[in-house]
Amino acid sequence: MAITTAICSSYKKELFDGTHASGDTYKIALFSDSATLSAVTTAYSTSNEVSGAGYVAGGKTLSGFTSGIDGTTAYLTFADASWTSATITARGCLIYNSSKSNKAVAVFDFGQNVTSTNGTFTVDFPGTGSASLIRIA
Repeated sequence: MAITTAICSSYKKELFDGTHASGDTYKIALFSDSATLSAVTTAYSTSNEVSGAGYVAGGKTLSGFTSGIDGTTAYLTFADASWTSATITARGCLIYNSSKSNKAVAVFDFGQNVTSTNGTFTVDFPGTGSASLIRIA
């Protein structure tokens, strides 16, 4: 089992098809180190999603959708996502479009298990530009 950071291949094709839009509802779900997520992930699934106090299956709706161009790189990022009073352990996350049949957008490996015990679990997103969360160069 492994989580591998990637923009999902299906998302790249769906961009050409016009499937995704800025007005859609994007979500972030957290997964344990037992999950298998990578570029070939096509949709959100509850398989090996974390569970615990302060976390609801399906994750959180993301806000702050920001897209743009920095030089020759197109980018997409969101506002940070937080779960308060959370007792959970996550190894990575999946961003997905719940407006479009839960189609996968991107997978991120945290590099290690991250735990919160009755505290705030936050996924910090980088700013805009060439350091943004999702970049297509």
